[in-house]
Amino acid sequence: MTTPWGEFALTRFPEDPRERLRAWDASDEYLLAHLAEEKVPLSGTVVVLGDRWGALVTALAEHRPTQITDSFLAQEAARLNLARNGVETGAVRLLTTQDAPPERVDVLLVRVPKSLALLEDQLLRLAPAVHEGTVVVGTGMVKEIHTSTLELFERILGPTRTSLAVKKARLIFCTPDPSLERPADPWPYSYTLPEDIGPVSGRTVVNHAGVFCADRLDIGTRFFLRHLPAPGARRVVDLGCGNGVVGTAVAVADPDAEVLFVDESFQAVASAEATYRANGVPGHAEFRVGDGLAGVPTGSVDLVLNNPPFHSHQATTDATAWRMFTGAKRVLRPGGELWVVGNRHLGYHVKLKRLFGNSRLVASDPKFVVLKAVKR
Repeated sequence: MTTPWGEFALTRFPEDPRERLRAWDASDEYLLAHLAEEKVPLSGTVVVLGDRWGALVTALAEHRPTQITDSFLAQEAARLNLARNGVETGAVRLLTTQDAPPERVDVLLVRVPKSLALLEDQLLRLAPAVHEGTVVVGTGMVKEIHTSTLELFERILGPTRTSLAVKKARLIFCTPDPSLERPADPWPYSYTLPEDIGPVSGRTVVNHAGVFCADRLDIGTRFFLRHLPAPGARRVVDLGCGNGVVGTAVAVADPDAEVLFVDESFQAVASAEATYRANGVPGHAEFRVGDGLAGVPTGSVDLVLNNPPFHSHQATTDATAWRMFTGAKRVLRPGGELWVVGNRHLGYHVKLKRLFGNSRLVASDPKFVVLKAVKR
């Protein structure tokens, strides 16, 4: 990536030599060019919110910025890209969306996330640290910035306008108004589950901002909950746990089960733990933010439950699902099972047969399938 601060070698995380997607895009380039052209002072506290793969904090490392991200993979990418480009350890402060933000922000750079709720929550958390002189610049591809995005900046921080589009990217300029009466942060959000979904019927779900389908039970998970395996597995993983409702259902049905909740989203794992605690479930549970099943011992798991994502930001990809499936095969004991729910058109049965040598259809409806693969 070529910037006014030099050229930087960047990759996504985890690294894959077959990966064709870059670790930056035109919106990152547009923002960095604007900062240089307008000579934006970067001597104060610079906060970068939502940096996808560390491109922005790597380019701005000499100004010792703080990165705030919801993604473990993005944070790891930033850490590795900083090292790859010879940036000293500690030059960039790496925070998660669950950490307390800096008490003062002089420059706030926002890579607009896919989730409007996550943007709302993070702007509300950062607003007390923003002052009248804070420079606030957002960036994103044109298809990522909507009227609702601009209204959110305006409602929480102050008057907002946009730039002209360049290479299908756009900037957002916001002038902070400290006198603005800000709304209360509605997150985390709780609701009661419906009565027709098995062990967790009528129980409570807690969602932090940014978690998929945070204000209602998504139809894929609803279908999965109706077709979970019978109790009996001792060591169970809710892989890509989201708000943790699937793993909580296992724990409710079988208090003897040990359930590991895993997700790469800090918001998701916080939601899963809150959901589990809210229901007073007896038994043993572990909550882990990480890169899939990395760090889980080989052959240590009886059952993996998975509703894999098929998007990486705006890109459609099966790379995440494939890595989840291969990770599941590694951690399962002989005879252990991977249960997957997914849209029919994604063809997960083909991948499972290729990897496990078997795949059985457990349940289906016009939109979803539940599949089971057994480690031989």
